Order: sequence, then C-alpha cells, then structure tokens
Amino acid sequence: MSGSTTPSASPSVRLPGYAWYVVGVLTLANVSAYVDRQILTLLVRPIKRDLVLSDSEVSLLGGLSFALFYTLLGFPIARLADQRSRRAIIAAGVAVWSVMTALCGAARSFAQLLLARVGVGVGEAALSPPAYSLIADYFPRERLGTAIGVYTMGVYLGVGLAQLIGGLVIAAVGGEELWRLPLLGAVRPWQVAFLVVAVPGVLLAFLMFTIREPRRGAPVPAAVSVGEVIGYLSSNARTVVPHHVGAALIALVNYGYGFWLPTFFERTYGWTASQAGYLLGAANLTFGIAGVSLAGRLADRWQERGMADAKIRVCLIAALGLVICDVATPLMPTGSLAALWIFPLSFFASAPFGVAAAAVQEMVPARMRAQASAVYLFVISLLGLAAGPTAVALATDYLFRSEALVRYSMVVVAIGGLAPAALLLSRARAPYRAMVSSVPSR
Repeated sequence: MSGSTTPSASPSVRLPGYAWYVVGVLTLANVSAYVDRQILTLLVRPIKRDLVLSDSEVSLLGGLSFALFYTLLGFPIARLADQRSRRAIIAAGVAVWSVMTALCGAARSFAQLLLARVGVGVGEAALSPPAYSLIADYFPRERLGTAIGVYTMGVYLGVGLAQLIGGLVIAAVGGEELWRLPLLGAVRPWQVAFLVVAVPGVLLAFLMFTIREPRRGAPVPAAVSVGEVIGYLSSNARTVVPHHVGAALIALVNYGYGFWLPTFFERTYGWTASQAGYLLGAANLTFGIAGVSLAGRLADRWQERGMADAKIRVCLIAALGLVICDVATPLMPTGSLAALWIFPLSFFASAPFGVAAAAVQEMVPARMRAQASAVYLFVISLLGLAAGPTAVALATDYLFRSEALVRYSMVVVAIGGLAPAALLLSRARAPYRAMVSSVPSR
C-alpha cells in the first residue's frame, strides 16, 4: 500500500471539486464516529438502572474506557499513515468501530460494555490523524482552516444526529420491557439503540475506497520516528504546550457537558431523555455546525489580511464566549431558559476545534503531519475525553453528594477548565506567529 500516489500537480489546484468530495466523505466518517460515540449520553439512566452503576462508573463508559486506547493507538496508526494508504487505514477503522458499537448492543454486563467501548475507541483512533493529513495535502494553507472546519463539522453533525436519533429510538422502543431479536434473544431498549446506529458505518467503510491518495506535501523517503516528531514539538514547546493544553481544557469542559447535559435536563427540570435529545440535537445541527464553519472562515479571512495567529485568536474568542454560556446554562431557574442558552453554548463549544486542528497542520512539516496530529489528539483526548465526563461525575458523587446537584458540578468544571484555557491560548499567540513563519507552506 503506497501512501504517495499522485497527481503531478497540487490536487487543490487541478481538482478543487474532487478535493471537496474527499472532505465530504471524511466528514461522513466523522459523523458516523460521533454518532457511535455519543449515543451513550442519552442512555445513562437505563444503563445505570439495568447494570446498577454510579455516576462515576457510568462516566468511565463515555470517558476513560474510550479514550485510553483511542489516544495510545493514535501514535502507531499516525506513523503508519505518514507512509501508507491513509484511506485504507480509515476504512479499517470505520469497520472496527461500527462492529464494536454493535457489540455494545449485545453487552450483558458492565465489563462487556466497557470492553466494547474500548473497541469503539480503537477503531476511531484510525480516523482523524490520517484525515487531517489527507486534507492538508488537498488544500493550500490559506484554505486549510475552512477545509478542516468542514471536516470538524462532522463532530457536531454526529453529536446532533446521535441525540436526535437517540431521542427517536428511545421514544420508539422506550420503557423497560425486553425486545427479542434474532441471534441476540432478549435485549433492553438501550441495547437496541446501539444496534441501530452501528449499521451505517459498515457501509461507509466501503465508500472510503472512492478516495484517491494525493501527492504528499513533501517527499517522504523514510518513516519519521516518533522521537523525531516529539523532538521537533519539544523544541517549539512555547507554542505547542499552551496551544495543546488550552485546547484540551476546552475539550474537557465540552466532553463533560456533552456527556451530562441530557441527564442534567432530566434531573433538574424533569425532562425525558427524548426531549433532551431533540433539543441538543437541534442545537448541534444548527448552532454547532455554524460555530465550527464560521470559525474556520473567519480564521482564513484574518490570515489573508496578515494575521498569522488568526487560528489562535479564534480559539481564544471561543473560550471566552463559552465560559459565559457554560456558567449561565446550568443555573437557569427553568428548563425553557436553560434550553435557550444551549444554542449559543453549542456555537462557542464547536468554534475552536476546526481551527485548533488546522493550526497543528501549520506548525509542522508535511512529513510529520499525521503523527503531530496524533500528539495533539492524545493531549486533548487524555485531558478532555478521558477526564471531562468523570470530572463532573466525581464532583457530583463526592463534592455535592447528590445526583440532583449535577448542575453545580458542571459549573465548577466549566470555570476550572475555561479560565486557564483562555490564559494559555493568549500566551500561545506570539510564539505561534514565530513558529509557523519558519515552516514551509507545503
């Protein structure tokens, strides 16, 4: 499998329409990934009931169990992606996470569900590092923010669809009665939800082979070692550390909120899981998509005007807007007022991550883009995905000691994460300008 097949000229110049087709297919893969990842958030109550779990235990299903292998496998997969067929790696990952999501629907115990969620993380580790690398080879630097912003839009399409589909499935199969399915026998309604969302991904794996491998942005005579990548990033630690950790702290808050918002509406305002799913799905499919899309376009426009730190500026503005929304939303006296705040919250929550990922592509030479992306994803996943849901759960279980007070746990996590994130991103701006000026444009 060769990773360097090849139009002779830049694909973004010769085939701009096809370049956007590639982004479209990768975005569909990202949608599928987040549908399979996020469906769990609407199923907290029945899973806790049937498997007899605490908030802290159920948070492991959405956080650490998924994130551990997702982050660790990102490195060898990214190194492979810097040399081999990125589309084949992604196709294999899509197939794995879809099958493992189906196995979540077959789980009969906490241990089985935990292992299946680990498998979902294993599959999803094969998506973003090679996807970022592909997109960076199809688009010039001045359009990279928009292109990766569209790909990142798949996160919010996936989260929104997971919430809407989950709401519909819960409404259709809700209750505590058992369903009887071929081969599986008696299953709970929450297990049916996992089985339903697993199906499209299996088909999507085949669609990946309609993508052609572009010429890479620079010749790659030999595999770049992990040590070389770490050494390069370490020599630029004044940029890399505040950028990565700042983005990770925003991710920590986002993942914590994303996991617990449906339960917050249930416990605080007496909403059903379906009602919460419809609201959150609508917010992510409108304001969430608008946030990541407009952020990418704004960063590209500012960069065209000579602002070399445009991507960091957009991340910083989003962090400041998000802290207001994340503090206000859980403290609203009524569910209707909290629901109104969900829309700007979704906008600011989505805005940083397309441009933050695009910034990583600007920081490094083309030959190490996938591995540098894996380092970035390792940091934001380990701090964000692994810790976010559990941070809220621990505050609920051990600080406030009441499930009904989850709103205050969310506020504590929001302030504790977003304030230092804004400070770190502000400090990253000047060294980022210096770093990207020394990296070749292709």
